[in-house]
Amino acid sequence: MSKKLVAYFSASGITAKVAEDLADAIGADIFEIRPEVPYTKADLNWMDKKSRSTIEMSNPDSRPAIAAKRDNTDEYDTIFVGFPIWWYIAPTIINTFLESYDLKNKTIIPFATSGGSDMGKTNEKLAPSCPGSKLLHGKVFNASSTKADLSAWVDSLNF
Repeated sequence: MSKKLVAYFSASGITAKVAEDLADAIGADIFEIRPEVPYTKADLNWMDKKSRSTIEMSNPDSRPAIAAKRDNTDEYDTIFVGFPIWWYIAPTIINTFLESYDLKNKTIIPFATSGGSDMGKTNEKLAPSCPGSKLLHGKVFNASSTKADLSAWVDSLNF
């Protein structure tokens, strides 16, 4: 049996809830990906071209610093990575997280939260950050997703 980790970044709390429910539903450990400099409400104003999130997402090389690393990622075979969809992809802090570890021979499964977007080009943008891993196609959930929904999705992955 493989050991699983649910690592997530949450800007508003919705992704945190989905991540906690997912970890509980599948018996996985959980880790919050926290930015070294927390995002303010103004930072997250996607309508402001000068907001921090807009600037980061406009630069594909942006890698926001993470407050702390998970010490034992080598113990996990499967890592679920959760985040809100920003500009139809994962926030660049997810690239920072993935690039912080040797993920060769691990299965990486993204999941996201969004009010209306799908996964967009998420895998295309994440693949270079986890070379040598098996990156599965993820799924978008919303605030009303249940543990049963999450468990059924994981069961359908056949990994």
